[in-house]
Amino acid sequence: MFVRGIRGATTVERNDENEILSATTELLNQIIAENGIVPDELACVYITVTQDLTAAFPAKAIREQAGWELVPLMCSLEVPVEGSLPRCIRLMVMANTEKRQDEINHVYQKEAMRLRPDLSKLTKA
Repeated sequence: MFVRGIRGATTVERNDENEILSATTELLNQIIAENGIVPDELACVYITVTQDLTAAFPAKAIREQAGWELVPLMCSLEVPVEGSLPRCIRLMVMANTEKRQDEINHVYQKEAMRLRPDLSKLTKA
């Protein structure tokens, strides 16, 4: 068994609590669906947001999902590089799995698809 990192990112239109929580839930649900993971298989989820998102902790959306209460979560600020994608939420889901690296499905949604167009093309609709 290996610990594999599953990357995901999305964006929101506004710095709004409901929008941040909804986008985080949508992103996590797609990562789960595309990789067939369950909370008990996770080592942790590392979450970053750009500095323009201050209305909510995205981890709140994850903790509120049934079965996710014990998964270690950590929120942090993304490095504020000039010209970087605004209003962006990123997840690094660390999962225990038998899958090879090339079997992992990374998920990029909305404007975040620009971050990794090479991986976004692989993401299922």
